[in-house]
Amino acid sequence: MDAPQALVIAAGVHAGFQATITLVTYPMLVATPAATWTQVHAAHWRRINPLVAVVYGAVVAAWVWAFTSDGGVGPSLWVAAAGSVITGTATALRAAPTHTHLRREGPRPELLRRLLRADQLRAVGALLTFAGALVAAW
Repeated sequence: MDAPQALVIAAGVHAGFQATITLVTYPMLVATPAATWTQVHAAHWRRINPLVAVVYGAVVAAWVWAFTSDGGVGPSLWVAAAGSVITGTATALRAAPTHTHLRREGPRPELLRRLLRADQLRAVGALLTFAGALVAAW
């Protein structure tokens, strides 16, 4: 396996993970009744954080390998890198802080909308990363 192939695998796992969050996890979270919100969100937070660490860690490791390998970085990898920057930025600057507000303030509609918008951006970024990595490895 070479660096572009490792990036395809990591980006593919991340895209699948992100699709599950976007299509299953967050819709269920948003539909949680206010009476059980605190418990459900706390359980989500505890369960998702280890997965985020593993998935994002694998993507970062694959990027380190891709950028330090002898193959160089072509245009497709720059597209993939843009996707990872979008995903990482949306996570760090929008999704994670919004989860903190949701833990403190509960399921306020504006916070839930902000979370869903950040999540849509992360999904686009994850798909862009996967597509760029796939083209680069081809």
